[in-house]
Amino acid sequence: MASQLTTRAIPLLDLRRQFDPIRDEVMREVERVIESQRFILGEDVERFERNFAAYCGTADAIGCASGTDALELAFLALDIGPGDEVLTVPYSFFATAGAILSIGAKPVFVDVEPDTFNLDAAKLEAAIAAHPNVKAILPVHLYGACADMDAIFAAAGSIPVIEDAAQSHGAEYKGRRAGSMGKIGCFSFFPTKNIGAFGDGGMLTTNDESIAKKLRALRVHGSIAKYIHQWPGKNSRLDALQAAVLNVKLRYLDGWSEGRQHNAGLYRKYLSNVILPSPAPYQTRHIYNQFVIRVRERDKLRAWLAEQGVGTEIYYPCPLHLQPALEGFGFKEGDFPVSEQLSKETLALPIFAEATEEEIRAVSELIVSFH
Repeated sequence: MASQLTTRAIPLLDLRRQFDPIRDEVMREVERVIESQRFILGEDVERFERNFAAYCGTADAIGCASGTDALELAFLALDIGPGDEVLTVPYSFFATAGAILSIGAKPVFVDVEPDTFNLDAAKLEAAIAAHPNVKAILPVHLYGACADMDAIFAAAGSIPVIEDAAQSHGAEYKGRRAGSMGKIGCFSFFPTKNIGAFGDGGMLTTNDESIAKKLRALRVHGSIAKYIHQWPGKNSRLDALQAAVLNVKLRYLDGWSEGRQHNAGLYRKYLSNVILPSPAPYQTRHIYNQFVIRVRERDKLRAWLAEQGVGTEIYYPCPLHLQPALEGFGFKEGDFPVSEQLSKETLALPIFAEATEEEIRAVSELIVSFH
């Protein structure tokens, strides 16, 4: 039966299907920017910043060159540097820890919840007590769903919270948008995100006017006026071409998120014999940047699906505390068992908005038949 389920390959993500319906609209904007010959910051970036701030429900949004830079700029804006500690999760893309390392700080890890894959807030208070040099808490809204922010704030006290919302554009926690709750929110526009640029791009959101002003300086070498530099800063600007593309895409983002939510519902309808994503009640809007299942024979299933023409991905096969780049920090296997178990069992399935019900059903039936 399995050989009859698919008539063509089903990719993990097909960006061409997203692009084709908006091609003319996007290309008009790209050509307009090229004709203007104004590529660095400017009106297009400012327009996208205003639109994205409104989308997230924040007072300000500050464009930058990537999601990783957004994290680094957030730390710099809060004067976090060498000798400081930043508390985060060991189950995330490497940039979460890499940005901490790049500014000379030390990552402090708290394990994640097995159901939401996000920071286990019940373990937060003890971790803070054990690490008096923690200067910021960095929860990750993984796979498109928010961490338990009320519990995190309760444990954090006066410690600032920075949201790593790289995968959660438009996700909501009790009706509040990702990036609007912490001191600073950090987003990525990597092409595979729910809203992706035609290259790299990032954004910071905040409701603090003084932080917004500092971030705008930090992204241009810490400059507060031409050739006057208050801080070392970075060269990290969102360019006008990317902003023009993203301004078009932002108008379609909610529709794409609804398409992903619809496809997640189809997986729940058709799938059995695997552990499915289980949004918590406080995750009032999951935008499914990824649809991740848990299976004990993950690697065998992935190889078999590949033979059938189905694209999948593992997010993430090695938790951060076991990455070679962190060998010198004394972490070892067994320190964060939930993250380690997830790294062996999780598998991301095709969930992009343009995937058809036939494709979702085919993937589901292949998984059921494998088991």
